[in-house]
Amino acid sequence: MKTIYRYPTRSISSLIIVVALLAFGTTFGQGKADQIDKLMKTYHEYDQFNGSILVAEKGDVIYSKGLGLANMEWDIPNASDTKHRLGSITKQFTAALILQFVEQGKLDLNAPIAKYLKNYPKAQGDKITIHHLLTHSAGIPNYTSLETFQDIYRNPYTPKEFLTVFQDSILEFNPGEKFAYSNSGYFLLGVILEEVSGKSYETLLHENILSPLNMTATGYDHHDRILKNRATGYDREGKKYTNSKYLDMSLPYAAGSMYSTVEDLYTWDRALYTNKVLTQKFRDLMFTAYMPTGRASYGYGWSIGKEKVANRDSITVVEHGGGINGFNTLIYRIPEDNHTIILLNNTGRIELFDMAKKLTKILYDQPFEMPKQSLALAVMESIKSQNTEEGMKTFETHQNNEDYNLNENEMNRVGYYFLQNSKTKEAIEVFKMNVVAFPESSNVYDSLGEAYFMDKQNELALKNYKKSLELNPENENAEKFIEKIKNQ
Repeated sequence: MKTIYRYPTRSISSLIIVVALLAFGTTFGQGKADQIDKLMKTYHEYDQFNGSILVAEKGDVIYSKGLGLANMEWDIPNASDTKHRLGSITKQFTAALILQFVEQGKLDLNAPIAKYLKNYPKAQGDKITIHHLLTHSAGIPNYTSLETFQDIYRNPYTPKEFLTVFQDSILEFNPGEKFAYSNSGYFLLGVILEEVSGKSYETLLHENILSPLNMTATGYDHHDRILKNRATGYDREGKKYTNSKYLDMSLPYAAGSMYSTVEDLYTWDRALYTNKVLTQKFRDLMFTAYMPTGRASYGYGWSIGKEKVANRDSITVVEHGGGINGFNTLIYRIPEDNHTIILLNNTGRIELFDMAKKLTKILYDQPFEMPKQSLALAVMESIKSQNTEEGMKTFETHQNNEDYNLNENEMNRVGYYFLQNSKTKEAIEVFKMNVVAFPESSNVYDSLGEAYFMDKQNELALKNYKKSLELNPENENAEKFIEKIKNQ
């Protein structure tokens, strides 16, 4: 509802005070829904959000709508009932199914997976437990990061067939030793559920969670099925949008195969405060912080962290993002105050976490900065439409411009866009700009090192990998490439 300001007629001085207060900040006098609307419309105006959003305060929905287009060819708008692919938000549903089976005595969290997967390599299967898979601490290489994945992502597989892609891989570390995000672990959890139950993962999802909660707008996505209100996924190259690459949905499986709406995910959020899916004991297990991730800790299918709000030292934030061709998503929950933010975007990789933090500030009546134009995308557009020199000029001109925001991860993605499209020289210049902007980040030197390595400039590659390792002694990727370069 639009806020209507009615000015008193008591005196001219009173009017001056009111006008001055209104001029003090963009959010003064606005309701929270109005502030959210203005914030999200600005994100959309700057091509930084195109999708569906729901915000609930103390359990009640205060904002739910779509921005931009669900289908750009037909100018069909996004809405609160638009179905988006979820990507890794799927993992929390997989974790819930596992915990249901544990509660029923069908699975043991601490049992080795060899107990349930008879054909899995025994040397690894005897060491890895279900707990390790749930917490990304099994050491199994992430199959979406394997070089072979780019050759097979369009092909359909049964779950057991796809296991052969990664099950013989050497473990990256001993199970339980540390955290390393891996879709492979959650894929395995889906196979375990099928082995124990004799039913498909999709059937279990519907029977155990979706149907009992009446989540009729949620399911396992299949490319060939007619699905009403399904959003199309898009990727972005600067200001240009393209249809995202095809991905056979048998590959994300229990790690990322689901679709839903913001409304249905709100139903899911509500159920997690009740015994409808899991009893309190097993909900507590799900939301326990087991493995430190750097930014937060990981539970079972959820990231658990702390944020400072208002005059409180910290609040617990339970969240998880997702990314899959043409989509990225986030469910962001603050259980102690019953707040929920759900963001489903259908234009590829967007910084949703920072968006959620601004929305959180609105919920707690805290000041926040309005979005700015993306300098990374401006640089990308300058390089694509003109040349690298113009991209560098754009960077230098706007680096300290208050109307632009420079995000390290966004700039990194622009560099990798050029690198993956065989434009190595352009990638090097973009990564060099990122080094200038974020000289204390290990990751920017790692990326620059990779670009130099691809360009066969090994001396410069080695220099940057060493700098990356100096800033982050745990950077195993830098260690691997340093050895690779020295042995050439």
